[in-house]
Amino acid sequence: MTTSATDTLTLLYTSDVHGHMLPLRYADNSPAEYGLLKLASIVKQVRKERRNALFLDNGDLLQGTPFAYYHACLDRETPHPIVAVMNALELDAFIPGNHEFNYGLPFVERARAESAYPWLSANLLREGTEEPYFGCPYRLFELEGGVRIALLGLTTPYIPNWEQPANIAGIAFESAVEAAKRWVPRLKERERADIVIVSYHGGFERELDTGEEAEEQTGENEGWRLCQEVEGIDVLLTGHQHRRIAGAVVGGTYVVQPGYQGSCLAQLELGLERDDTGRWKLAAIESRLREASEAEADRELEGRLSDSEARVQSWLDRPLCEVQGDMRIADPMAARLREHPLIELVNRIQMEAAGADISCTSLFDDLSPGFGPRVSMREVTANYPFPNTLKVLRLSGRDIREALEKTASYFTLDEQGGIAVSSSFLHPKPQPYNYDMWEGIEYEIDVSRPVGSRIRALARTGRPLDPEGEYDVVMNHYRASGGGDYRMFRGKPVVREVTVDMTETIAEYLTKAGVVRARADGNWKVYN
Repeated sequence: MTTSATDTLTLLYTSDVHGHMLPLRYADNSPAEYGLLKLASIVKQVRKERRNALFLDNGDLLQGTPFAYYHACLDRETPHPIVAVMNALELDAFIPGNHEFNYGLPFVERARAESAYPWLSANLLREGTEEPYFGCPYRLFELEGGVRIALLGLTTPYIPNWEQPANIAGIAFESAVEAAKRWVPRLKERERADIVIVSYHGGFERELDTGEEAEEQTGENEGWRLCQEVEGIDVLLTGHQHRRIAGAVVGGTYVVQPGYQGSCLAQLELGLERDDTGRWKLAAIESRLREASEAEADRELEGRLSDSEARVQSWLDRPLCEVQGDMRIADPMAARLREHPLIELVNRIQMEAAGADISCTSLFDDLSPGFGPRVSMREVTANYPFPNTLKVLRLSGRDIREALEKTASYFTLDEQGGIAVSSSFLHPKPQPYNYDMWEGIEYEIDVSRPVGSRIRALARTGRPLDPEGEYDVVMNHYRASGGGDYRMFRGKPVVREVTVDMTETIAEYLTKAGVVRARADGNWKVYN
């Protein structure tokens, strides 16, 4: 039993792994320097070397790759392999992120039931009560020598602005700050916690060094407020924004954030000492981000995943159709300045699936490869990585113009007068998925004009769009809810819904077509 007046605690944590287990890119199976199995090697080694070491995950773990999609939607019988890996690593606690809810509550409950670790979130409540949805929202750890460590979980409460209502039915979302104000004093007083660690699936709404607003103050990210307004938080572990914060101090609270996709593992070393009253306190803290490139993938865990991975690879290689012409994405910026055949195809698939005459969609990622001569499920998932469904909204012409002005703010002019991406769509994380391209209307974006007045020649079938007219527009459910700050869509009448996942909708369309032709009608353009 330790009896000295000092002790240490090692904290290891991941965040926003987004289903990246093996170090490979599913678009072409090329090797990658990221993935949880590489970080697992570091976790195992540190735990061998440290007497007191905790391993945590801060959310957005179970969505984001074809591997994650397959085991959420297509294989519901096999125990979830990502949960199984975390069980094998003896994860000490999990904080659910916003993307955990993408596949609905039955999936959430299945994953939770298989977890050998607690799910912690103090601000996700059972509707109409103050009872945390996942039960106890914190976990206590007592080290040798009597040090009491409390870990409190929090989740961004902005989820109802993105998620389908059915996927979060019965859950109330409280401000993370308000929940922390209620729970942190309890941990200090009732549980006699010496050290309080908050793991928050959320980020910072202000710049860490200046306190200046980094984004619109919507409540999506409350990290700054947590540090400034909630007394008693010693360490704040954050995520959601996919940032790399090796360590900083805000309002006396130490903060960290470990990137995404399993590219980094945050390692914190907490030095603890007794004060004159005999209570333990945080005396020193150091942290670093351990790169996945430091390690090889853990062989034992890789073996555990081999059968699951083989099924995923077989599914991905299933052929769907052939492409006549070129539908590959060689330059993602060019694909956002002039209509690309892939974007036209996705919009037309949405229009056919939903029975609408107008559609909008995005090029979700700059790594989207487009379609080669032969298309398999691999290409579909590489270009459409999100588990979206479709909604048709009834919008006015004024709504459509406002949405186009929002999307036009994606661009700015650089010092040479060329078109570039606005910093507001790059920081704190890139947001290519919030730039929409439309079909069924004609328009031009003049980047030389001020934000809010860039849309020119807005028309439908050659006639100016009537500001008071009504138009049915199909889009993914994230955008239909106002996601990406498209507030003009919130509360608009939903004409119909297509509840099939877009990955399946695209695959079905391509399979029926057999052959698709690369074409774009050029109904919009961007210029300066």
